[in-house]
Amino acid sequence: MLDIKLIRVQPDLVREKIAKRGDDITVVDKILELDKNRREMLVRVEDLKAIRNKTSEEIAILKRKKEDASAVIAEMKKLSDEITGLDIEVKKIDEKLHDIVSRIPNLVSDETPVGDDENENIEVRRIGEVRSFDFEPKAHWDLVEELDIADFERAAKISGSRFMFYKNAGALLERALINFMIDTHVVEHGYQEMMVPQLVNKTALYGTGQFPKFLEDVYTIESENLTLIPTAEVPLTNYHNNEILNENEVPKAFTAFSICFRSEAGSAGRDTRGLIRLHQFDKVEMVRFAKPEESYEQLELMTSHAENILKKLQLPYRVITLCTGDTGFSSAKTYDLEVWLPSYNAYKEISSCSNCTDFQARRANIRFRREDTGKLEFVHTLNGSGLAVGRTVAAIIENYQNEDGSITIPEVLRPYMRNMTKIEKN
Repeated sequence: MLDIKLIRVQPDLVREKIAKRGDDITVVDKILELDKNRREMLVRVEDLKAIRNKTSEEIAILKRKKEDASAVIAEMKKLSDEITGLDIEVKKIDEKLHDIVSRIPNLVSDETPVGDDENENIEVRRIGEVRSFDFEPKAHWDLVEELDIADFERAAKISGSRFMFYKNAGALLERALINFMIDTHVVEHGYQEMMVPQLVNKTALYGTGQFPKFLEDVYTIESENLTLIPTAEVPLTNYHNNEILNENEVPKAFTAFSICFRSEAGSAGRDTRGLIRLHQFDKVEMVRFAKPEESYEQLELMTSHAENILKKLQLPYRVITLCTGDTGFSSAKTYDLEVWLPSYNAYKEISSCSNCTDFQARRANIRFRREDTGKLEFVHTLNGSGLAVGRTVAAIIENYQNEDGSITIPEVLRPYMRNMTKIEKN
């Protein structure tokens, strides 16, 4: 959430940043008008309260003199009624302001390239060689069925489209990747391992920026007033909501595996086959809390941690910087990691690493205290996939496939897969 003081003091800056995202800048004028009316009303309220206090003294004097105070009492009641009415109006403006400001995305960083959509993202680097096959490679959705390691048809029968069963070595591969990713982040990268709730309240989703703007993207259990998490970012970031951390506690890093649930609203016709775009999927998440002056350094570090997983799996990938039109609501700057998928003949997103600056921390009220001054400041929050597990499964199956239809297991995963070297047809 943006600081209303920033909008008030630097409206042109806010307009400029909003325009870079392609959003309507007139929202700034609406906010400034409401804010001006609110402050004028508050001044009027204080003036009326001063008059009311003076009138109360006059009433007391008249009563001590046993003189008629009815006219003055009537005047004070009139003042009190006007104050009450203004207080109600101020509250309404506060609610309206809060709603409008809460729907404005984070201000993009100066380093974020300006662009309308994903076609204007900037490639930063490519790592690994794309494999050249001496046979016609197959798509992962065909291979998993031929190897009997996944079942989409039976999942559709009981849950609908975009759901799946893992089975046999497919289930083992998914679980192996989860354990491998978590172990790497904890042992090598220094994250604190967490297990998170899969259901959260609206306050948590507001804190990370999914609510109120993106209600259609989640699954909500109305009777319980709880929502299935779209990512472990939500519970991990909100772990410290309404808390004050000591300066020596940041930077702080959490990692967690979770099942993620997304309605995929607006994705009709996109990636309808296979593991790329499901309503339910597994993901290992990274979340970091940082001091403001260190958050972009922390973004680079977290991105390198996601890259390290791909390097260990020896999967070709590239890193891109998202342009302003493709940067997420809560993010100021985002790197996407895209893994090579032969079935698409293209790189596909497997991780997003974002610096949300103080945007989420303001919404969730997460602060830290400076040791030297005692001053309270909002932390900066960062999040990243480390990685999306199902997409990693797809990448392994396609990039490690053999002409006989078997899949070679990446060497780093073999200890997690009972020392299997291949997934083969039975």
